[in-house]
Amino acid sequence: MRIIRDHQFVETQDRGASAAIGNFDGVHLGHQSVIRLARGAAPQAPLGIITFEPHPREYFAPQSPPFRLMRRGARAHRLEKLGVEKLYELNFNAALAGLTPEAFARSVLAEGLGVAHVVVGADFCFGKGRAGNAQDLVRFGREMGFGVTVAPLLEQSENTVSSTAIRTALSEGRPREAASMLGHWHRIEGAVIGGEQRGRELGFPTANMSIEGLHPPAFGVYAVLVDVLDGPHKGSYRGAASLGVRPMFGGEVPNIETYIFDFSGDLYGATLSVGLVEFLRPEMQFESLDALIAQMDGDCARSRDILGDL
Repeated sequence: MRIIRDHQFVETQDRGASAAIGNFDGVHLGHQSVIRLARGAAPQAPLGIITFEPHPREYFAPQSPPFRLMRRGARAHRLEKLGVEKLYELNFNAALAGLTPEAFARSVLAEGLGVAHVVVGADFCFGKGRAGNAQDLVRFGREMGFGVTVAPLLEQSENTVSSTAIRTALSEGRPREAASMLGHWHRIEGAVIGGEQRGRELGFPTANMSIEGLHPPAFGVYAVLVDVLDGPHKGSYRGAASLGVRPMFGGEVPNIETYIFDFSGDLYGATLSVGLVEFLRPEMQFESLDALIAQMDGDCARSRDILGDL
């Protein structure tokens, strides 16, 4: 998959795609249906995605609480698995934000990227002040020489599948419900960073990762599936993870600490993808370290049972 970050400097080989447009946060089932439509709309064209970095909400409200389900790297990995060939990850800046809907259609889509076809959701808005809608884009495409398909919103159990609904499920400790809307386990992806070695001292060495910038799922302990994406230990594993601020040790900055079953090795600097399967319990204070260790033993045993069914 090729990643293109500037619509003004696009090589000939990267033009002519059939592309779905959106933020694709989570790459959930609704997003996947839009991607399938893009593939089917012009089967001979390269399959593309047009998205934006930073996320427009981050650009307009940088002080807002973290809301993203995945970072750009995790999104790219997921899109590549779906067969996307061209990821137009456009720099969202003042110039792009200031384009009128018509100017966006002409300068970015028609002249810049040279798209053959685009697919958007029925609720798609674009251009300065979100003034353009999906029907405007259909009209612009007709005038400017590219096709447009408007995808209906995907519903599941009478609720629209959306990033917002997925965030709610995760916040309430329901990762399986989130997964039913995502079409995959919700994963936290990032580099393993140094910690305070407390897990090792307790007999449960963990791989620590930051969740900075991400929507925080319910704090607590989870049964998890772990993919080590690079390095000598690359592969798939199972484990238990603690997500939160570690109240037993006076933590303040939330992170995720993952204990990988039956594993021995150095993971510092490796990139991990940790899939949340089931919420086991909330974060707790314990009367002693022995009580904490006993609980961790129980958490791991329960995780093994849950993951053994997958």
